[in-house]
Amino acid sequence: MTSVGNAPRLADRVLGGWLGRIAGNMLGKPVEQGDQWTRDRIDGYLRRADALPLTDYLPEPASEDDAARLRPEWRSCVRGRIDGSCRDDDVDYAILGLDLLETHGFGFSTEQVGDLWLLRLPYHQTFTAERAAYRNLANGLRPPVTATYDNPYQEWIGALIRADIYGWTCPGAPQRAAALARRDAVLSHTGNGVYGAMWAAALIAAAFTAPTVRHAVDTALTVIPASSRLARTVRRATSLHEARLGWEDTLATLSEETAGLGWIHTVPNAAVLTAGLLYGEGDFTRTVALTVRGGLDTDSNGATAGSVAGVLTGADSIPARWKDPLRDTVRSAVFGFDGVRITDLADRTVRLAEVSP
Repeated sequence: MTSVGNAPRLADRVLGGWLGRIAGNMLGKPVEQGDQWTRDRIDGYLRRADALPLTDYLPEPASEDDAARLRPEWRSCVRGRIDGSCRDDDVDYAILGLDLLETHGFGFSTEQVGDLWLLRLPYHQTFTAERAAYRNLANGLRPPVTATYDNPYQEWIGALIRADIYGWTCPGAPQRAAALARRDAVLSHTGNGVYGAMWAAALIAAAFTAPTVRHAVDTALTVIPASSRLARTVRRATSLHEARLGWEDTLATLSEETAGLGWIHTVPNAAVLTAGLLYGEGDFTRTVALTVRGGLDTDSNGATAGSVAGVLTGADSIPARWKDPLRDTVRSAVFGFDGVRITDLADRTVRLAEVSP
């Protein structure tokens, strides 16, 4: 493990990653329908609720029409109504990854990832590529066929949202984090779907030691093929930011260049996430707000942005308005983990990070 300072500082930053992931996920959850909740519609919602600039969880809808468009879970995710975290796969997979490392160690196999899914994760709480892989596992197929048979979602965002735990447990070691994420990702994904997981894990690992978020983004690019569409899109986002194009114009350009891939594909979501990180400039609130306002898979992007920003700042520096409503409690579909304390998850993660090779 690469040194990231003293143990208390490591613990604060790991806790920041967990809190950031959960808060960012809940911020984006009510508008998680990228083909309906475009950037313009999200900002229109915020204007009608007098909530721009966005500095807190989403406000309650200002009209019945707005309420009807939100996901049904919105009543548990908007400001003033939150009482602990909502259940969501973006958090379930971080918990499942923690259980994987505690059970099998850092030498786990892809087959063991699949076995743990069957043991701990309800089938109906899986979606897209994960559901296809789960079904293939239940039908007796083994990796890597589980990722390719009857699975049209191989490059979607599912593997990326499973990657945080590998970054948190490999602080300052992005190459190692990416290798672990790849071993997990190939159960259900191929191509840019796998690269997205590797990139996200490396991004989070790099955030422990990077002097700026841009350094973390640049470091994460080194773990995936430079010619991949994911790498080219992330580099494009960094170049537009470097050219001082505004956030809105950057997203409009990236949206045009990734058109046709769909709102759950890894590549356009990585573009939104990269823009949110760069224009957020390391500030937790600004990072998660811009990322969610960017649209597409808002809860997944908000979760990853919150994880990176939380590691960069540490838990102590995340404003209380994001942390306090969570009540240090996680709702989870992972068997044996519903109601677990966020601080307990973070403590267990730190113990793994301290023994990481």
